[in-house]
Amino acid sequence: MTQWRVRDLQATDLDGVLRLWQQYERDVTPVYSLNEVLASARVDTAVVATVGDQVVGVAVARAAHDQAWIVFLAVDDDWRQQGISRGMLAALEQRLAPEGIQRMSILVPDGEEHVAALSKAGYADQRHLRYFEREIPVRQDEILRLRELGGRLLPHDRWGKIGGMQREKDLLENRLVLPLAQPERAEEFGVVPPRSIVLFGPPGTGKTTFAKAIASRLEWPFVEVFPSRLASSPLGLAGELRETFEKIDDLDHAVVFIDEVEEIAVKRGGEPPSPMQGVTNELLKVIPAFRERPGRLLICATNFIRALDPAFLRHGRFDYVVPIGLPDADARLAIWRAFVPQLAGELDFAALVAASDGFSPADIEFAARSASQTAFERAVAGGDDAGPTLDDYLAAISQTRTTVSAEVAAEFAEDIRTLARI
Repeated sequence: MTQWRVRDLQATDLDGVLRLWQQYERDVTPVYSLNEVLASARVDTAVVATVGDQVVGVAVARAAHDQAWIVFLAVDDDWRQQGISRGMLAALEQRLAPEGIQRMSILVPDGEEHVAALSKAGYADQRHLRYFEREIPVRQDEILRLRELGGRLLPHDRWGKIGGMQREKDLLENRLVLPLAQPERAEEFGVVPPRSIVLFGPPGTGKTTFAKAIASRLEWPFVEVFPSRLASSPLGLAGELRETFEKIDDLDHAVVFIDEVEEIAVKRGGEPPSPMQGVTNELLKVIPAFRERPGRLLICATNFIRALDPAFLRHGRFDYVVPIGLPDADARLAIWRAFVPQLAGELDFAALVAASDGFSPADIEFAARSASQTAFERAVAGGDDAGPTLDDYLAAISQTRTTVSAEVAAEFAEDIRTLARI
């Protein structure tokens, strides 16, 4: 599949914008004139979606106080239903957030085909007006704090882009997302929204992907805490950890993610005591204080759950301990489709899914890239531009060393039995 990308509009893109305007005007009566759109494209915030050198989409927005108005949103007729509208809307939000924008709005003419994309991107239809509006989830005064923490708002559609893994998605949706997104209704049923969870499983199984998808689904800022970076602080690892969580406390909402948490939550004990014991103690103090504030979720991920201090996993610190295993058949199919180029033509994806049983997402990506490289080298050497073949992919699969061995898979199954809490 040919990949499109979103970037800022450039002066050389105006011919492409004009072409999209002509398509748009043919189908509906525009709210804004062409002159208004072109003037706004030059001085306000504008992005385009491109495939190679071709402009296949454009979105233009004008900021006014704490609100932004989308004055033009169009996608080439041949590139609709590819998620381009949502991608451009997300890009506009990211570029306008530092200006303190609290709402994104758009007036839509009758017959507009972007209504579904707007709804999926979180815009609410204001009845009788065909007026769509979206609340921006981060206040202006939070932007600087979020930048200081290295946090960001993730695109709205990450959750939907996770293919397969339906059991894990349903579990996280029901246990985490729904109570956190609807706390008042949850309270009516006696449900306490979770404050912290652990994701565990073999390397490369998508724990980070799930953490980011949860933040995307909630539309909360995503802040990743890197133990290796904390260690370089003059405050020391424990002091920097404490100060980082104090800064996070200034945010109304946040999904805080600590990957490879075993680095700072190792089992305590031994003589002499490990230098990391003080860090583990500090983290055990930080978590209860973090849990007292609503509107936030701590997600810790580990490849080696057996290495964690037993006190770290007890009830009262983490609401759920969730296993994330290797991708199922549906997930493998979605991953393969993401990495197989359109040049490859029709492939027997069922054969790829079956042959890659036991592969992690990273393993599938490696095999797909290897097959593409083989086809590329063949094309350069002999002029064969047919693209990767099924044999190329099957050969790449056979030569890929899987991340998760049979022994690791067996240990993971045992950890699910003894440590999972869902």
